[in-house]
Amino acid sequence: MSKKYQLGLGLVLMILLMPQAAFAMHIMEGFLPPVWCISWGVLVIPFLVMGVFSIQKTVKQNPKLKMLLAMAGAFAFVLSALKIPSVTGSCSHPTGVGLGAILFGPTAMSVLGIIVLLFQALLLAHGGLTTLGANTFSMAVVGPLVSFGVYKLVKRMKGPQWLAVFLAAALGDLLTYVTTSVQLALAFPAETGGFAASLVKFMGIFAVTQIPLAISEGLLTVLIFNALLAYSSNELKDLRILSEEVRI
Repeated sequence: MSKKYQLGLGLVLMILLMPQAAFAMHIMEGFLPPVWCISWGVLVIPFLVMGVFSIQKTVKQNPKLKMLLAMAGAFAFVLSALKIPSVTGSCSHPTGVGLGAILFGPTAMSVLGIIVLLFQALLLAHGGLTTLGANTFSMAVVGPLVSFGVYKLVKRMKGPQWLAVFLAAALGDLLTYVTTSVQLALAFPAETGGFAASLVKFMGIFAVTQIPLAISEGLLTVLIFNALLAYSSNELKDLRILSEEVRI
């Protein structure tokens, strides 16, 4: 992929998708009790450590992939900065992690994801520092793991490339919000029905906006992946994404 093409694609994405306001959030600053902020933060540490080693190995083997790695992070930053107000204290938005998980693996995307979330918290007031661990676990750990697993499963079943990419991005998005619903339900169980009732409520409210967003993210990720097939086939071969028998 030429640098001119990468810059052009990045600018187009930013112009089309850059949010117009910055008041909505993932799980907002100060919303979770301290015990849950600490717990989720501890849970993400092993994934971040593995991700750092994964990225170092990838870049060491092929330094040319740095630009593609940065592009995967930028894609996640732009998409996850979009937001539609949903449950109190949170919002619905695409995640953009599916593409990076397919290209570089789920643990590498965990590192890119926490960087994205940190910059959004500091620059866009989108999310928060105290809830960084919880947001990272849902969007940058669970989401990429689901996307990577779904992609590999569809490919193993000899499914077409476009279907593997679509399902990976869409289901990774949906499971991110299932995880967010679990996090909110654990922190704020209902007076009647406890955790289960709270989980059903949160998931039901999220579903109204998140299902259409997940489908849209899947379609957009397929378009971006097809652009990479056209202009970055060598990089995709280096990442072992492409083979001669690939079905587009």
